This record gives sequence, structure tokens and C-alpha cells, in this order.
Amino acid sequence: MTTLLLARHGLTHLTGPVLAGWTPDVHLSTAGQAQAEALAARLATLELDAIVSSPLERCQETAQAIADGRVARVQTDERFGECRYGEWTGRPLGELAKDPLWKVVQTHPSAVTFPGGESLPAVQHRAVTAVREWNERLGPEAVYLVCSHGDVIKAIVADAMGLHLDQFQRIAADPASLTAIRYTPLRPFVLRLNDVGGDVTGLRPPEGSEDGDGGENLTGSDAAVGGGAGTT
Repeated sequence: MTTLLLARHGLTHLTGPVLAGWTPDVHLSTAGQAQAEALAARLATLELDAIVSSPLERCQETAQAIADGRVARVQTDERFGECRYGEWTGRPLGELAKDPLWKVVQTHPSAVTFPGGESLPAVQHRAVTAVREWNERLGPEAVYLVCSHGDVIKAIVADAMGLHLDQFQRIAADPASLTAIRYTPLRPFVLRLNDVGGDVTGLRPPEGSEDGDGGENLTGSDAAVGGGAGTT
């Protein structure tokens, strides 16, 4: 049961008013650095088998804050990089909201290819393919972290929940938030979504839990009817 932690990068001076995309040299702001350090402190007691990051600076800096003091070093995978927004890159969101394509992005994202850029289905495909390959590489007992971007994280979560990409705008991924997905042989389980606080010790499954959790005939791929007792 491989456990994936998805962390969005911390705030930058462009986060919110501008669609940064692949704009170069976009670093964490002072507030973003504080967010990254707070996330690192939350995760300090959780053993991570790998730390993987988008190549963009804001993710690299967030991932490095988490990696400091750990054996695992930051590895880069471009497939977790931001959507290539093409001609939309670097433009104010208020301006983009007046573009006819904006409504399609909001209501029918599976049909969107950004002018001069990438389609949202292509973003989801590359990111989910990367997740599956890292899961296979690290093995069923691994807990690892990927630092990425809002739309990429939302696309991965939509896949894990069995949602059509057109539903991914219903998912939130705030700066420096944590989302956790556990991949079992039958299905993924979304354990945390857009989590910005709280204890994380329960995110590593107990020893010997790959085939079950101690309940009679209940395997690690089974959903507990009634919701279960949670992590104790």
C-alpha cells in the first residue's frame, strides 16, 4: 500500500493575482518560506522514503525545506511540473477571466488546450503516469512526498477518486497544503485533502498492514463499511 503525500508549494509574489505557470525565477515569498518551514515541521517525525519535486523553483524550495535534516534528498521529475499555460503564462487572473476560454476551463476542463501550451488531459496523464511509476519503483510499503502545483495535484486527486477530469475544479489545493493518497491493489484511498494542519503520524501504515488491518477478512484494499474506527 504505497502512500503518496502531495504538497503544494508555498506562496510566491505571483500566487493569486497572476498565473505564474513556467515563469522562470519565481521563488517563495517570505510568507511562502514560513509556510514551507511549518509544513516541514509538521512532517518532521514522519519517515519519508523519497522526496520528489517539480523542477520549478517554488517547489524545489518547498521540497528542500522538507528534506533538510533527512536522509532522503530532493529528486526532480519534470512530469510533476506546472501545466504549460502557453500564452496565458504570466497574465493576471482578472484579465484571463474575461477570455472565453476561462468558462471552458471552469466547466469543461477536459476540452481545454491552452493556446500555445498544454492540454489539461495531457497534464493529468503525465502526472498520474509519474505517480504510478514512482509507486512501482518505491514499493508497496513506501511513504513518499511529491511537491507540485495546484492543477497538477487536483488532476492526480481526481484520478484517485475516479472522477472525470471535468470534476477536478471541485477539488482545492491551497499553498503548502498536504494531500495524502494510499494506493492499494484494488483502489486508491484519499486520506487527506487540502490539509493545512494537524498530526500526520497516522499516514504511515502500521507494520504488517499490507494484507489487512487486523479485522477478520478485511484487506488493505477494502473500505470499512460504516466508515471504520479511523487511525488509533
